[in-house]
Amino acid sequence: MSPNLPAVAPHVTAELVAALSPRLRKRLDAGVAKLLARPAVREGDSVRIAVDDDTDVVLEAPGGTVTSADAIRCGCLLAPDCLHRAAAASAAPIADDAPPAPPAEEPREQRPAPPGAPLPGAQTPEPTTPEADETPTAGQLAAARAVYDAAAAVLEAGADGAGAVLQAELLRAAHSARLAGLPRASAAAVTVVTGIRAARSADPGYRLADLAAALAGVLGVTHRLPHVTGPELADLRGTARQPYRPDGSLRLYGLFTEPVLTATGYAGAVTWTADADGRLYTVSDVAPGGPARAIGAAGRTVRMGDTALTHRELSRAGLAVSGATVSPTGRLGAGAGVRAVRASGAAWREEPLDRLWAVPAAEQVRRALNGEHDLLFLEVTLVGTAREAAGDCLLADCGGVPVRLAVAHDDPALPYRDNLRLLASAPGRRLRVVARLVSAPHPRALLLAAEHPTDPASRVDLGLDRLQRADLPTDPVPAPAVPAGVGAGAEAPLHLLRRRVHQAVSGGRRVLSFTQGGQGGQGDGARLRAAGLTTAADLLGDLHAAAADRTRDAFGRLLPADTDRFARAWLAAAVYTDTVASALCAQAWGAAPVPV
Repeated sequence: MSPNLPAVAPHVTAELVAALSPRLRKRLDAGVAKLLARPAVREGDSVRIAVDDDTDVVLEAPGGTVTSADAIRCGCLLAPDCLHRAAAASAAPIADDAPPAPPAEEPREQRPAPPGAPLPGAQTPEPTTPEADETPTAGQLAAARAVYDAAAAVLEAGADGAGAVLQAELLRAAHSARLAGLPRASAAAVTVVTGIRAARSADPGYRLADLAAALAGVLGVTHRLPHVTGPELADLRGTARQPYRPDGSLRLYGLFTEPVLTATGYAGAVTWTADADGRLYTVSDVAPGGPARAIGAAGRTVRMGDTALTHRELSRAGLAVSGATVSPTGRLGAGAGVRAVRASGAAWREEPLDRLWAVPAAEQVRRALNGEHDLLFLEVTLVGTAREAAGDCLLADCGGVPVRLAVAHDDPALPYRDNLRLLASAPGRRLRVVARLVSAPHPRALLLAAEHPTDPASRVDLGLDRLQRADLPTDPVPAPAVPAGVGAGAEAPLHLLRRRVHQAVSGGRRVLSFTQGGQGGQGDGARLRAAGLTTAADLLGDLHAAAADRTRDAFGRLLPADTDRFARAWLAAAVYTDTVASALCAQAWGAAPVPV
């Protein structure tokens, strides 16, 4: 996937791949790799790719998005049903397939949210309550089944084997789900395809765990849809766009700005703010782009009202907003009726921001695991570093709880890792930090922002600001003792099941079928039972059995594998792993158990 190409709508890619002959389909992956190696030249709303000396592929993208198959042209002799057009669509980022939003109706009167209103980080119910006996339509059932079958085929092949043809089939199913009124399943399917493209292109932002979660999400939604009614059905259907509700007047205080750089080809910045009651709101500027846009967006003006604040300035200042509109996730709208002016900010140790750090860490973790925002406001004492497979992480003590603070993004253009190394060289220093919770058997979070090591009145956005050696304190502070077991990297036995779940996502069913009868299958099951995880051992056995289940016909030839059985076994293992991991995470932080 190339960020230099314009985004292409899912149905366009599916249409172009479907038009290929069987012979050209076999060559599509090689065509994508060849096209990615060629330079792309942007000319206004067009992007031109020179395939060779005599052939160019042109993508017409008014508004930055290719919305029809005719907008991709090729000069070769086989056009329009040529390999080059399908390869260009398969190499480009995937555009949002949502229909245009209707014009928002201005509310007659906007009042502040009443006391007890849901927090911006929490999910809000839809305005209309569905009937308790409402069931999916026949079209929705067919669309959900198509998405499930396409996702199961991707799981069967794994990311390594899911080429452009399988990706196009999943995009076609995603578009059908969108038309059938299943935006949640459609969005989940698109997320899987973008994750697969990131994996196959060795994108530095790719994470196997993220792809596994996306695949579990799309399989879970489409598997459950035929069996639910009423409010649960509305939740599984989802909404095409997040609704914005009036929230009256807001007085906001900047917290920090984090860069956004995704494996789907989007980049930008998100600035977090809080009101006097501690509710969190975000202002974002995210669009197609790469690391340069992620860094540059922090210097762009916030698009809200008449304010001239940049994202960097807002993270240290304040904002007074009238006529505010807010999405269920806390994102502030920028409609014509919104007015915003600059106001004074507050330091982290001043009111009202100080109260964010007054909440016990265990309570913050409990809220995050229950579906609210996943930010943690911690006061920690730096301890040192611990070596991990993904790189060193920062060890810290948080009220007696040993916490591992890892980098939020590994892209070398972002200074996360360099800043973490410098902070690790100042053990004993006590700082307030903002981090994002990671569901793990041990206390773990991604470090986003911190107080300046020598000036508690200022803070550092660790993804944008670059600390220098001169910023570190010169007075030595005794390094606290490393809590036992923190640096050893001990891991709960649950990883024995999780690694098989991830192996299937990466290598497909065949990888697990090789280990079914050996140490990898029976040995791991015995270790799980010895640790008291009997259900995990049974799920692991079912997963290996489904992977190895291949029958033969009367002539001894292998019949096609049962992809549905393997997908169901894998989904059960993935859901169990995530559920137990959340419970272990809550226990590690001393939080209340998470309801299942």
